[in-house]
Amino acid sequence: MLNAVADRTTIAEGALTTAAAPDTDAEGTLVRAACEGNVQAFEALYRRHAARVHGVIGRLVGHYGTRAEDLTQEAFVRAWQALPGFRFESAFSTWLHRLAVNTALMDLRSQRSRPQHEGDDGAFDTLGLADSAGHTTALSMDLERAVASLPPRARAVLVLYDVEGWKHEEIAAELGMAVGSSKAQLHRARNLLRDRLGEAAWLGETP
Repeated sequence: MLNAVADRTTIAEGALTTAAAPDTDAEGTLVRAACEGNVQAFEALYRRHAARVHGVIGRLVGHYGTRAEDLTQEAFVRAWQALPGFRFESAFSTWLHRLAVNTALMDLRSQRSRPQHEGDDGAFDTLGLADSAGHTTALSMDLERAVASLPPRARAVLVLYDVEGWKHEEIAAELGMAVGSSKAQLHRARNLLRDRLGEAAWLGETP
């Protein structure tokens, strides 16, 4: 359907590279064209945002192998399908980022106890994550591995609260848990990280 969305080579080779901030005027032009069904414009948007989408999805699902790639493709397919209804009430990057988070959370809800896929460890060799603003994080390789190894719900709460900046009320509503459970899962995740990495490796804020 879409050459860019189907191009796994782009994800495998470039999705973990931090992209420069998009030019606002050029971005708006591309988004408007894509909303009107221009496939080439959407492919250009894909190339601009694939790294950040892959990064947030990879953090939430806990590994950086084929599943993260599959979900990145799914997020862009959903974006293409939803673009005709995009109202320009927020930046396209913000809208796409939230769609990517929702795609990952839907996967977590449907497969809460999925084991790590065989062969995913190799994907950590070139790890260089981009946050929601497109900046490379300061998390070490060991910390990334430790986060990936957390129980799914604890990991999701940790990433949403400490990385994405969500409130516990938002996390609870999205994951179908009580606010108190969200706080407990965050506490659990931080303690597990401290146990595995040492106190200095993870300095979390009090929820």
